[in-house]
Amino acid sequence: MTSLPAIGSLRDGAVRAIRAADLDIKTLLAQETARRWSERTLSLRSPLDTTVPDRPGRPEKPELIPPRQMPKRALTTDKGQIALLHAIAHIELNAVDLALDIVARFATEPVPNSFFDGWMKVAFEEAKHFRMVRDRLRQLGADYGDLPAHDGLWQAAHDTRNDLTARLAVVPLILEARGLDVTPALQAKMREAGDLESAAVLDVIYEDEKGHVAVGAKWFRFLCAPEERPGRGISSLGQSQFSRSAKGSIQRYRPCGSRPDAIFLSLDDCLCEYLTETCRNGTGKALLTLTVSNQPHQDGQNRTRWG
Repeated sequence: MTSLPAIGSLRDGAVRAIRAADLDIKTLLAQETARRWSERTLSLRSPLDTTVPDRPGRPEKPELIPPRQMPKRALTTDKGQIALLHAIAHIELNAVDLALDIVARFATEPVPNSFFDGWMKVAFEEAKHFRMVRDRLRQLGADYGDLPAHDGLWQAAHDTRNDLTARLAVVPLILEARGLDVTPALQAKMREAGDLESAAVLDVIYEDEKGHVAVGAKWFRFLCAPEERPGRGISSLGQSQFSRSAKGSIQRYRPCGSRPDAIFLSLDDCLCEYLTETCRNGTGKALLTLTVSNQPHQDGQNRTRWG
C-alpha cells in the first residue's frame, strides 16, 4: 500500500498533492485530502502549511513541447488511439492540479467553506479520471509519459494566480466548457473505430465535467455579485497571457438547442461583461464576446452562447 505524507490541513494536503511528482501519490493524496475535508477532520489552513508551488510536481516524462509541435495522428490507427488517450490523460492530470491549486492558492479568500467543498470534489473526480485513462492506456500497451505533451493548461493557472475571478473565468468557464463541446465528437469517433472501452471512459468523464463547469459558474457569479461593476479590476490583466489563452482556447460555445444535454450558463451580466472586457487586444476590439440566445431554454431561462 502506498504511504502518504501527513496532512496538516486542507491547504497543506492540496499543496502536498500538487508538489508530488509520483502520480500515484498525487492522485491518492488528492482524494484522501478530499475525503478528510468532507468529513470535517481537517482545518482549512494552518501557519505550518507547505507553500504553494509555481509549478506542479511531475515525473521526468512526458517531454513538454509547444502546442504547435504536437504531432497529429488519425484516430483510426492504434497509434492514433493511444495518442488521443495520452492527450486526455495529460489534460486530466493538469485538471487535478488546477482544482487543488484553486483551493490552496485562494484559501484565504473570503468565500464560504462550500467553495472548497466543490473544488475538492472536482479534484477527487479529476484524479479518478486520470487513473481511468491511464489504466486504459496500459491496457493498450502504453503508459502516460510515452508521448510528448504541452504545458498550455498550467500556463492558464500561472497567468491567473493572483486573481480568483480570472481563474474561474478561464479554467472552468472556457477550458473545461470547451472540453464539453468536443467530447461527444471524440466519443463518436472512438465508437466508429471500435474502441468501445475508451468511449466508456469518456462517458464517465463527460458526465462529471458538467458538474465541474457548474461549480465554476456558481462561484464566478458569487464573486461578481457584490461588485457594482462586475468586471472591475480586470484591467490589471491587460494584454496578458490570459487574453491570449482565451482567444486560442475557445472558438464557439454551442448555441441554445444545438445539443440539449450540454451545460449552458444562465446569463448573468457579469460573465458576459467580464469576458468581453478581458479579452481585448488593446485596440478596443473584443477577441471574445458573449451574446444572449433569443430562444429560452427548456427551463424558461435565457442562456449564454459564445460568439
